[in-house]
Formats: sequence, structure tokens, C-alpha cells
Amino acid sequence: MADRKPDHALYVISVAAELAGVHPQTLRIYERRGLVDPARTGGGSRRYSERDIEQLRRIQALTNAGLNLEGVRRVLELELENERLRQQLAQARLDAQEAIEKTHRQYRRDLVPLKQTPAVFRRR
Repeated sequence: MADRKPDHALYVISVAAELAGVHPQTLRIYERRGLVDPARTGGGSRRYSERDIEQLRRIQALTNAGLNLEGVRRVLELELENERLRQQLAQARLDAQEAIEKTHRQYRRDLVPLKQTPAVFRRR
């Protein structure tokens, strides 16, 4: 299982329901509500991936915490947005660090060595 990709659609609805701890009809409801989008075979049968199973478990945790399906949908949407923003922030930090390092390299090129003897200033 470790060599499979998390998006590889593998499980039929009954197995997915068992792995997620829900009834197959619940999975159909989640799909109608847009909470999960399993792959389909050529014949139209649903196939669930490991990522889908994780999503189903997250939905179950949220409903068990008291959220209705619209609340779950909104939380999942916000979690995706939060992850997207975290990735953007991480990239912005990398870009900023690269810009700082580039600027520092430029400073080193522009610096001209000065005479190292201290200058004495006297009042007139």
C-alpha cells in the first residue's frame, strides 16, 4: 500500500464506506453535496482513493463534532484555502530570502576597502 499514490482510485463504495466507518448511502449523500468526488469506472461505478478515504474520515469527524453538512463543506473549503495560503506564504518567504541574499551579494561587490587606520577628528 505504501507504494500506491494517494489519488489512485482503488476502493469500491462498500469498502470505502467500511474504511471510513459510514454507510454506503452516506457516501452517496456526501457526493451529492459535493463533499467528495470519487473517480468513476467506464461503467460508472465509484472508485475511492486513499485521499478520498481521508476526506471521508475528516467529514465524519466534523459531523461527529456537531456540524451539519453545509458547515462541513464550509470548513473543508476554508481548510483548503488555509493550505493554499500557507503555501503562498512559504513561497513568499523563500522569494524574500533569495532577494535579501542577492542584495547582500550586490553590496559585497559594491564595497570598496577603506583605509583601516582610524581618523582623528579635532575641534577647531
